[in-house]
Amino acid sequence: MARRARSLLALLLLALQGGAALRSPLAALKRLKETTRSFSNECLGTTRPVIPIDSSDFALDIRMPGVTPKQSDTYFCMSMRLPVDEEAFVIDFKPRASMDTVHHMLLFGCNMPSSTGSYWFCDEGTCTDKANILYAWARNAPPTRLPKGVGFRVGGETGSKYFVLQVHYGDISAFRDNHKDCSGVSLHLTRVPQPLIAGMYLMMAVDTVIPPGEKVVNSDISCHYKTYPMHVFAYRVHTHHLGKVVSGYRVRSGQWTLIGRQSPQLPQAFYPVEHPVEVSFGDILAARCVFTGEGRTEATHIGGTSSDEMCNLYIMYYMEAKHAVSFMTCTQNVAPDIFRTAPPEASIPIAVKPDMVMMHGHHKEAENKDKTALLQQPKKEEEEVLDQDFHVEEALDWPGVYLLPGQVSGVALDPNNNLVIFHRGDHVWDGNSFDSKFVYQQRGLGPIEEDTILIIDPNNAAVLQSSGKNLFYLPHGLSIDKDGNYWVTDVALHQVFKLDPNSKGPLLILGRSMQPGSDQNHFCQPTDVAVDPGTGAIYVSDGYCNSRIVQFSPSGEFVTQWGEGTSGRGPKPGQFSVPHSLALVPHLGQLCVADRENGRIQCFKTDTKEFVREIKHAAFGRNVFAISYIPGLLFAVNGKPYFRDQEPLQGFVMNFSSGEIIDVFKPVRKHFDMPHDIVASEDGTVYIGDAHTNTVWKFTLTEKMEHRSVKKAGIEVQEIKAEAVAETKMENKPTSSELQKMQEKQKLIKEPGSGVPVVLITTLLVIPVVVLLAIAIFIRWKKSRAFGADSEHKLEASSGRVLGRFRGKGSGGLNLGNFFASRKGYSRKGFDRLSTEGSDHEKEEDDGSESEEEYSAPLPTPAPSAS
Repeated sequence: MARRARSLLALLLLALQGGAALRSPLAALKRLKETTRSFSNECLGTTRPVIPIDSSDFALDIRMPGVTPKQSDTYFCMSMRLPVDEEAFVIDFKPRASMDTVHHMLLFGCNMPSSTGSYWFCDEGTCTDKANILYAWARNAPPTRLPKGVGFRVGGETGSKYFVLQVHYGDISAFRDNHKDCSGVSLHLTRVPQPLIAGMYLMMAVDTVIPPGEKVVNSDISCHYKTYPMHVFAYRVHTHHLGKVVSGYRVRSGQWTLIGRQSPQLPQAFYPVEHPVEVSFGDILAARCVFTGEGRTEATHIGGTSSDEMCNLYIMYYMEAKHAVSFMTCTQNVAPDIFRTAPPEASIPIAVKPDMVMMHGHHKEAENKDKTALLQQPKKEEEEVLDQDFHVEEALDWPGVYLLPGQVSGVALDPNNNLVIFHRGDHVWDGNSFDSKFVYQQRGLGPIEEDTILIIDPNNAAVLQSSGKNLFYLPHGLSIDKDGNYWVTDVALHQVFKLDPNSKGPLLILGRSMQPGSDQNHFCQPTDVAVDPGTGAIYVSDGYCNSRIVQFSPSGEFVTQWGEGTSGRGPKPGQFSVPHSLALVPHLGQLCVADRENGRIQCFKTDTKEFVREIKHAAFGRNVFAISYIPGLLFAVNGKPYFRDQEPLQGFVMNFSSGEIIDVFKPVRKHFDMPHDIVASEDGTVYIGDAHTNTVWKFTLTEKMEHRSVKKAGIEVQEIKAEAVAETKMENKPTSSELQKMQEKQKLIKEPGSGVPVVLITTLLVIPVVVLLAIAIFIRWKKSRAFGADSEHKLEASSGRVLGRFRGKGSGGLNLGNFFASRKGYSRKGFDRLSTEGSDHEKEEDDGSESEEEYSAPLPTPAPSAS
């Protein structure tokens, strides 16, 4: 126990000193014992480090005293004593460095630096006592900003007496001219007591072991918070080379709130939290580091050398001055069971571009280790293997797929995690629903006479409760706020409703009944609603005939709107062609919009309405119908492909940070026809409602999906596991025995190797064609012997006739649609993709009839489809 305590103390000192460790007693010989600073003419400002501002404030210029690193990955440290003895407060930092010469800087506070020289190699350490990180700057990373009224307490009886600056010079190619560098940071200090005091909370793993070759290893840390409230405003992550992502959370009453999540391979500066987090007495602070042991030949332990690893999360906070604690630590995992409900994002690595990778500064030893690891990696042209640990598949034992309500337009989850369905009963949206001015034409049918809102048990699909009778004409969007209120849209009424699930009448109505418009009091076929859980702000996507997002106050007062219609090719940010679905990302202060007909997702800041990013993939095809967000992940469904388009109907799982697709999925029972809405829960369960098949599917998280593309010796082999497509059409819900038999069949389909090999099927199809060709060639050959050289031309014509029977009329290739359509009892449907024009409908080529879900009457002037 005593040995463990000593190890923990040593490791803590390493963490506080930024991970720098003594490598050898000979390192002391590297110290540069310069008694005076050799200032260069290039180091303007360093000769006057203390600059008075007024009677109470002053600036402190902490700079390298004109140094020239001689090799890459050099770490230099220098110190400066606080020029006053009384208590002072650091209230601002200004970096004085260029990313062309400096990779990153750290500023520490302590009582005794590791050297008294003007500067030294940081391998010797930063401070001899406890060192607190006050500031960090790195290339491509934002500077640390202290909130107003917040300061780091220094000096006096308890504060730090010295500042120690650490500068990492990564690539020294900029020093070919041997110029001297004076990088550093300027501090703004005040003697005026600050009401809020900044501090640091360090979460650090101490006993993690990473087995060699292990793909994913989680290191978890958790502690109960047992003091006065602290307010988190910045964070910093730290691992060595094996770290993939570090995430920190506050856990309160089972609810996980993100503090910060970042790749440790990015510049390790302090990053501002996207949404302020208060940590109070009784909360749990939890952190997870994700490592990989791939490329290592022996186990890796937590430690300070380059061959070891670290799992550190630095949380920068402020507290009320009278209760302030400047430094706290957590080195245990007191609540390991809570990680069973950790958000999926905590286990998903963040993609890092090569030019953004952080060099950790463990010099040659680490560099050689990385080279060894690279040698053990297969070359891309020889073997490329992709393993995705996140995969969702249809829950084949869930009977909800057979509920068969009306057209399913919306799905959502209530606070009890029950599924809520919004459907159209016996009403449908077709070409007769609206006139050219978007006025509903079937008002005489009256409202839907059955309950349009169904609360479904997520386990057995039993209907727990229903409501919404005689209220709606053409339901569309559904969302549920944090208090359990329903927010729905009706495209026929052109209105938005707020409903209490336990009362009959609406709590709030926005828009004018049956009156389309584009001003502050009208909508035109609004599609969806999102309610900010923090502010209560209401966002409405409006819609099919308007191209805007409208914001209202919690009481329903108009606040603002943004967006415009798409003009010409290449839609610009803020332009929409049917904003169809909304997803809030509260901790980032963003609202994402499924820009349906532009086939993309746009995200905006909720406070400034500023465009943030676009997510667009070729796999989406031309439409993105709906989106749903859970921490770290964005889910989406696309639309039916157009004629000759290749992109299939499917669901997507994306890493929200990078926007990359990490999984796609389809149902096994039935098939997508118009997946209209999607909702995901934080445990990875996904529900999709289809407006054409009147179906709701449930998909659940599976342990692993393997997709291997192996290319060896010039031969490419595709191995795909856990992928199967089976279509089952039933008019009535099957009995339990029938369901069991069906599931057994589907299981056989899913088992690798249990189906008919593709090669065998191809062979069986090709053999008859080859036989017919052989017979034709043989006959022509026999005739050529009998009738002379003229037979060559006749052979070519005969062969053309044989192939022509399979090619079909006017076709240049084999057309199975025409081939089977010429046989009695067969239909060409499914072989020839039909043209889709207009809105959510698809015109059947056979009989000219229309199967329409959401048809908006054409605009008076020619324009792209607004469905």
